Amino acid sequence: MMGLSAKIRLSPIGFIVVGLCGLALVYYLTTDGNETGHSGESVSIKQLLAASIQLAEDGGIAVRTVREQNNLSEKSKGKTKEGVNDPVTQGDLQSHRAMFYGFRKAFPSVKVLSSATILLNNELQNIEDEYVPVSNVLVWIDPLDATKEYTENLLHFVTTMVCIVVNGKPVAGVIHKPFQKKSFWAWNGHGSSSNLNSKESVTKSDMSSPRIIISRSHAGKVNATARKAFGGKAVVIPAGGAGYKVLSLFDGSADAYVHVTKIKKWDICAGDAILRALGGRMTTLKGDDIIYTDPSKPANDQGLLAALRNHKEFRRMLKL
Repeated sequence: MMGLSAKIRLSPIGFIVVGLCGLALVYYLTTDGNETGHSGESVSIKQLLAASIQLAEDGGIAVRTVREQNNLSEKSKGKTKEGVNDPVTQGDLQSHRAMFYGFRKAFPSVKVLSSATILLNNELQNIEDEYVPVSNVLVWIDPLDATKEYTENLLHFVTTMVCIVVNGKPVAGVIHKPFQKKSFWAWNGHGSSSNLNSKESVTKSDMSSPRIIISRSHAGKVNATARKAFGGKAVVIPAGGAGYKVLSLFDGSADAYVHVTKIKKWDICAGDAILRALGGRMTTLKGDDIIYTDPSKPANDQGLLAALRNHKEFRRMLKL
């Protein structure tokens, strides 16, 4: 296996987030000048994706263990703009540690990534690799999505997520459901996990009575807007967790995902990558692509619309 020479370091925002709440992290992969990798300055996206799948599952084990031991040690980071409690738990912290130190082990500063530390996922074995300049790569991690639902024991909403960004664009994403022990991943232009390709799981959107999934706690004006746009025929589904909502577009339970308030990019990057890889779209409410280049700006305050198909039609109907 080819080695990787790269540093993983937290952005200043990442240090703040970890110090205060142990939630989502942003890792820089930057060149050191003494590389010994594929071309001296490149990273294998295949190996990085393999690490992402494994570490999302490791984080999921930590999340599941804390919940099963009923040792949440819940604290509040405060309230959201909408007045909803924003909690942090031992599940967040333990998952962060598992994923962060896992990446540190796989990508120690200017060290080699070997098959002894990261094993290729079976479905990745035959996928052609791609090498990109290390300085162009950014990895966004959410160690526990849907923390509020996690504290309420609504565990089907909970996910751990990893997103690989190249030049500001999400190229590969992993969403892991720790309590169902299922991982979903896709790499744009290369392949995806078989559980995202099932024809039975993807239904054609019915624009006459679409199913629109929204946040349980940040519904904003979506409910009224959807019902007005579709003459009361829209089915509005409240749910927790951005990862869960994106996966609902693939399992046939929703046709569009709409969010109108501020949302952090680590919540949506993996889902954005998966949708792009499989022909869907996630954009701001204005229809612009979401850019993930600058970790010092981790929030998307332009809302979002995501759909596996008929994205443009949903924008038109909802008058977003």
